Amino acid sequence: MPLSALQHLDPTRFDTTAILKRLTIASRSLAELKGVAASIPNQNILINTLTLQEARDSSAIENIVTTQDDLYREDNPADATGTAIKEVLRYRQALREGFEQVRVSGLLTLNTVVGVQEQLECNRAGFRKLPGTTLRDGLGKVVYEPPQGADDVVRLMGELERFIHDAPPFAADPLVKMALIHHQFESIHPFYDGNGRTGRILNVLYLVKERLLDIPVLYLSRHVVRTKPEYYRLLQAVREDDAWEDWVLYMLDAVAITAAETVATIVAITALLQETKQRVREHYRFYSQNLINNLFNHPYTRVEFVQRDLGVSRLTATKYLDILAQDGVLQKRRVGRNNYYVNLPLFELLGRGADTTGSG
Repeated sequence: MPLSALQHLDPTRFDTTAILKRLTIASRSLAELKGVAASIPNQNILINTLTLQEARDSSAIENIVTTQDDLYREDNPADATGTAIKEVLRYRQALREGFEQVRVSGLLTLNTVVGVQEQLECNRAGFRKLPGTTLRDGLGKVVYEPPQGADDVVRLMGELERFIHDAPPFAADPLVKMALIHHQFESIHPFYDGNGRTGRILNVLYLVKERLLDIPVLYLSRHVVRTKPEYYRLLQAVREDDAWEDWVLYMLDAVAITAAETVATIVAITALLQETKQRVREHYRFYSQNLINNLFNHPYTRVEFVQRDLGVSRLTATKYLDILAQDGVLQKRRVGRNNYYVNLPLFELLGRGADTTGSG
């Protein structure tokens, strides 16, 4: 059956009792997350740490597997040593750049979508122009053939952009629309590579566009990692059986569960931030808010990062970090030729549950 625009769906089919009940729970959880995230004075701490967790888990869905230690030791995809690490760091960069565009413009355009994919894949191939793309299961069997013609891909993506911006209006809650948009994007499969990760970035960018979040900290990919077979089964069930309700329920559950988990993480980060701030302020004359921000922006910090963020000499930055390491505020680790200073409580907090990814 040819893929048709979401505008052809009847919005009243998403007014079922089950959907409305789950929608209430998901909306409440997301509103709590928005409020808790706003309570941290330096929101870059959340953007730097939580988006890296999302990047790691979204990449794991595509069998791009990294460890927490590897990721936090790197700060820039251009400097990263391993291919998997580069890909995860590029994901974080794509998410950040997409967020900035949506934040400034209030729009989620095809230019932003293409830009996200370009950042992920390091190419400018754009939308698919040649036929031959198929989706296969683990045994190599073709389970879905997305639209093949270049004109069809462009037309469907244009219709999706209009749906995202409510042209014409579609009488459904934004969380329901997010579920529909994600499915439609994955079914159009507009790029040669990077569709899954691009689609998962679009989820959170859409929530920012709809002002359900101020910053991109909802962490949906962890739930997808944990329920990967169900995620793919439900995607396919819509294509084969028009099973939209089950798909929407799955996505609403994902929002509710991951929003609650992210709230717990942010509350714990906030408590640790205050505890560390008080400890450093009381015991060290070199205390500054910039230093605290550095230790929480970079769970694995380095002398160079402290130099840059505090505007001090290398000698001074080394002195500060070594004193904090000697007193147990940080843990000093040597890896290769570099010394890292680990905010161990923060690193462990972020790592809780992060290794639910297994190998897929």
